[in-house]
Amino acid sequence: MATTTNTATAAVDSATSADELTAKAVHKRYEGLVMVRTKAIKGKGAWYWAHLEPMLVQNAETGLPKAVKLRCSLCDAVFSASNPSRTASEHLKRGTCPNFNSLPKPISSISPSSNVALASPSSVGGAAAVSSSVVHNNRKRSAGASSGVVSASSYPITAVAPAASASSYQQVSPLAIVDPSRFSGELAVLPQQPHLMLSGGKEDLGALAMLEDSVKKLKSPKTSPGRALSRTQIDTALDYLADWVYESCGSVSFSALEHPKFRAFLNQVGLPVISRREFCGSRLDVRFEEAKAESEARIRDAMFFQIASDGWKVKSYTGFSEVNLVNLTVNLPNGTSLYRRAVFVSGSVPSKYAEEVLWETISGICGNAVQQCVGIVADRFKAKALRNLENQNHWMINLSCQLQGFTSLIKDFSKELPLFKTVTENCFKLATFFNNKTQIRNSFRKYQLQEYGHAGLLRVPLRDYEKLDFGPVYTMLEDILSSARALPMVLLDESYKIVSMEDPTAREVADMIRDVSFWNELEAVHSLVKLIKEMAQEIETERPLVGQCLPLWDDLRAKVKEWCSKFHIAEEAVEKVIERRFKKNYHPAWAAAYILDPLYLLRDTSGKYLPPFKCLTPEQEKDVDKLITRLVSREEAHIALMELMKWRTEGLDQVYARAVQMKERDPITGKMRIANPQSSRLVWETHLTEFKSLGKVAVRLIFLHATAYGFKCNWSLLKWVCAHGQSRAAMDKAQKLIFIAAHSKLDRREFSSDEDKDAELFALANEAFDKDIVGLERPP
Repeated sequence: MATTTNTATAAVDSATSADELTAKAVHKRYEGLVMVRTKAIKGKGAWYWAHLEPMLVQNAETGLPKAVKLRCSLCDAVFSASNPSRTASEHLKRGTCPNFNSLPKPISSISPSSNVALASPSSVGGAAAVSSSVVHNNRKRSAGASSGVVSASSYPITAVAPAASASSYQQVSPLAIVDPSRFSGELAVLPQQPHLMLSGGKEDLGALAMLEDSVKKLKSPKTSPGRALSRTQIDTALDYLADWVYESCGSVSFSALEHPKFRAFLNQVGLPVISRREFCGSRLDVRFEEAKAESEARIRDAMFFQIASDGWKVKSYTGFSEVNLVNLTVNLPNGTSLYRRAVFVSGSVPSKYAEEVLWETISGICGNAVQQCVGIVADRFKAKALRNLENQNHWMINLSCQLQGFTSLIKDFSKELPLFKTVTENCFKLATFFNNKTQIRNSFRKYQLQEYGHAGLLRVPLRDYEKLDFGPVYTMLEDILSSARALPMVLLDESYKIVSMEDPTAREVADMIRDVSFWNELEAVHSLVKLIKEMAQEIETERPLVGQCLPLWDDLRAKVKEWCSKFHIAEEAVEKVIERRFKKNYHPAWAAAYILDPLYLLRDTSGKYLPPFKCLTPEQEKDVDKLITRLVSREEAHIALMELMKWRTEGLDQVYARAVQMKERDPITGKMRIANPQSSRLVWETHLTEFKSLGKVAVRLIFLHATAYGFKCNWSLLKWVCAHGQSRAAMDKAQKLIFIAAHSKLDRREFSSDEDKDAELFALANEAFDKDIVGLERPP
């Protein structure tokens, strides 16, 4: 008996297991069909899924699914789900379904001038109906039909027959889908409405729909289909939003937070309405305190630091010279840069004021332990403020910014090279003439359109502006070079010939354009300025350390020498300008860091890695000895010089030298870069411990930055500062906003402003358009 019972139980369990497996398979098939149908309704599948919907058939005894069927939404007929395509062909296309062929025409196929009603109320059981624009295209359904409804047809629309009188109207029935409730929210039920005459005409339909929608919500309020955000999620989202606003540093105004569209966006994603007063008040204060505490903790953790200060040099002489932002940044030995403070100055400031601001910044960081500040790098005041502070504090190394030095070199050339003056005068004459003469300007515009597809005036700087800034002159040179094909064509135009008969300037300009030497000289000047600009751009991007200064200038000399050879320019005058600027910028620390940084060690014939003394001039070798002697105590001076001799003859173990100089490819730029920039300093602190005195100098020297530039403020904030500079509260908020933005950007090592990024983006967008038409070409 027990055996029989056990057998029966086993059979039941086996049957149950089989039913469950079948149910799982059936349910999986059902889910697959539902997924296919959902995609099709959105326009990404076969047309027939608009009329066929999957359904589960349950086992009457177990309640588990036993089969999947397809139900026709038009006539409720049920079919096997094994082959939906065949079912659609047999049931829908061949006319088996009584309701499929009787569907009204799509609205898109009805002539606008028709005065016949779209559908009779009695044609679909008292409810007017019309299909959405369903196009039967074998297996595909057009994307335009996926929405399933025509939004403006929830209410009756009146149409006037063209041949009828003004009082003769035909009522158009409401547009709806047959049995739309079957589409699970994809389609909306559009109730039948009596004929409406709205005083505002068709424009009232949208407002009426909104009214009805509001009434429905009030009668039967429903929760949002999405899950509501938790308090933590809301706070986190608002923190991210606040950081974005602060880090934009004026590009996004606080008033924009209350823009109706932005509030609609917040409501759409489930976030509460925010107040601009909160964002520029308490929330700003809290975020500032957090950033300041983090910055000060990282400064305390470092043994010493360098101050970087830029903004003293006025960078623009047009538009915006009322307020200049001076940034004061702290550079740490580990390569980190931290923002310290912002100082707003107007116009040119005295050297003594800059000296006071710099010393106040240093003492504010380290109090009386001012020897923690190794030095300063600034874009101005090398000869006065920086030198005074260095003379008063023997341990300090105060450098002038290399980026400013290279930029100033362009101005030096424009002042001292006759070639620059000649080219500037000729181009100014040409551009002014072409812009000011109406007949010539129109002719030039015609040939610009013909050759390049666009036209415009040649950009001409204000007279004598090149003495202050060569930038606008360079722009004029680029415009003329870019128009090198159109300019000679203008000379052949009849209008130019007529003007040339009476105007001697026209004849002079024509001779200039035909002269090959004019184009040679123009290209030479443009090429040299471009060369220096590209090197300056690389300096700004790479932010070299002090040990790289001598190699940078050597690289510049080599490139300029090639330029002289290419354009047959005498080298002597050009080299003289470069050497004068080099001496203005030079500091003995350049040579000392170059010698002490293991990154620049050279392998000799014996396999040793030795410092590159042979690359220094005799004066620079003396500078190295003097600087090291100054940076150590009087008692250690002779020891440091002895260690320097040992370093000169023995160098560094080749394994460590190769490890310091190891490079890897940058995944973004594709350039080879030093794999571990900190290894130069770390090898002195951990491996070269026998150089006790020299090591102290090396670790404080080789980490120093050679450029002062870091954070770039947006012009929009500076405009705001100009407008509210007299308000103490406003300036306090501006200081906090700048600190937060700079702290974040420096932490990400992001040194470009939003304006720079936008300019780069637009330049990339125009590149494809311009590459075929804007070349540095000579006229044929």
